[in-house]
Amino acid sequence: MKFLMSTSVLYTLCVLIWGSTWFAIEYQLDGVAHEYSTFYRFALAAFLLWLYCLVKKLPLKFNLKQHLWLVLLGTCMFGLNYMLLYHAQVYLTSAMASVIFSFVLKVNIINSRIFFKTPITLRLSIGSALGLVGMVLIFWDELVNFSFENATALGLMLAILGVLAASVGNLVSVQTQKYDLPVIQMNTYGMAYGALFSLLVGLAQGKEITYNLSWSYTVSLVYLSLFGSVFAFGCYLTLLRRIGVHKASYAVVLFPAVALIISTLFEGFQWTYSVAIGILLIAIGNTFVINRKDLRKSS
Repeated sequence: MKFLMSTSVLYTLCVLIWGSTWFAIEYQLDGVAHEYSTFYRFALAAFLLWLYCLVKKLPLKFNLKQHLWLVLLGTCMFGLNYMLLYHAQVYLTSAMASVIFSFVLKVNIINSRIFFKTPITLRLSIGSALGLVGMVLIFWDELVNFSFENATALGLMLAILGVLAASVGNLVSVQTQKYDLPVIQMNTYGMAYGALFSLLVGLAQGKEITYNLSWSYTVSLVYLSLFGSVFAFGCYLTLLRRIGVHKASYAVVLFPAVALIISTLFEGFQWTYSVAIGILLIAIGNTFVINRKDLRKSS
C-alpha cells in the first residue's frame, strides 16, 4: 500500500473507483441522516487505515501545527464536501452529481492562482471557459427558471458548494507538502477528523443517530469506505504530491464517463442534445488544462 505505482495506474484506479462511487452513494441516502452516513464512511476508513499503520508500525505522531492542517484537510475534503454532495444527490442523479463535481478542476485553477500565485495560461483559460459553457448547457432550464423551490436547482447549489469545499481540501493537501506528511498517515487523521466533523454537525442539528440495517446500505458503505475512500484517496493524494493539483485532477476528466455509463444502465439517466453537448464540452475543457508533456515526464 505504498502506492509505488506509475501515474497511469494511479489514474486508472481513481477513475474506475470514483466513477462507481456516485452510484453507490444512492444506497446511502435513505434511513440515515447524510451527516451520519459520511461519519460512518470515513470513521470506518480511518479505522482501517489506523489498523494498517499499526501493523506496518508507521509513525502516527505529529505536532500541533501539523494536526491543525490535518483538521482543515479532513473538514473540507472528507467532511463538508461529502455532506453537501450527499444532500445534493437527493435531488440529482448520480451522473449529474459526478459531472458537477468534475468542475473542481476549474475551481482548483482559480484557487491555485489566488493562494499559490499559479499563473493561468491561455490553455487553462480556454479549458475553463469550455467547461463553464458546458455546465450552463446542462443546467440551462434550471438556471433560466431558478428558484429555491426547484429541486434540481437546489441540488446544483449544494453540489457547487461541495466542489468549493473539495477544492480547498485539495489546496490544503498540496500545502501540507512542506511538512512532509506521509500520505497514509495524513489520510488516517484527515478522514478521522472529517468523520468527527460530520458527527458533530449532525448532533448540533439534533438529528437522531440511526443506522440502516439493509444489505444494500451496508455493502455500499463498505465499498465507499474501503475502495472509494482508503484506496482511491490514497492514489489521488499521491498524485497531488507527484505532479501537482492541476495535473492530478486529470482523473476528474474521465470518472464522470464511468458514472454516466452506470447511471444510464441502472438509473435510466435521460440524455438530451444539450446535456450531451454540455458533457462533451466539459470533457474537452478538462483535457485542455492538462499538460501531457508534464504527465509523461512524471510517469
